[in-house]
Amino acid sequence: MSKSFNKPTTFAQSKKHAIKGIKLIINNERNFRIQLLVATIVIATGLILQISHRDWISVAFLIAIVLISEAFNSVIEAVCDTISKEYRLNIKYAKDVSAGAVLVSAILSAFLGLIIFVPYIIPFIEQLLKR
Repeated sequence: MSKSFNKPTTFAQSKKHAIKGIKLIINNERNFRIQLLVATIVIATGLILQISHRDWISVAFLIAIVLISEAFNSVIEAVCDTISKEYRLNIKYAKDVSAGAVLVSAILSAFLGLIIFVPYIIPFIEQLLKR
């Protein structure tokens, strides 16, 4: 008899599975941990610079996009590795494209992050220089 997955029967059980998934990706994926570190630095910078409510919404959305794309990339890699450890062109394609999606989300987030933060950073630096 093989193991099979059962659908969670309660809301609480489904949340436990989701939390376990977050713990797993944090424990197993170095890039996810790096992105969490960058997100923490961005959040600290936003607090120091006292960015606006609208900018917080944008920053949170950009952080989420990067973390979600990294999570999907990890899932695609795990599924591909389960299918075959041997070199296969379609598996390489799936892994490369999913890694590319993470890169696009990270570059977009960095670019938009600069657009958000530079108007706060310039006056902050000018204030420091006046002291």
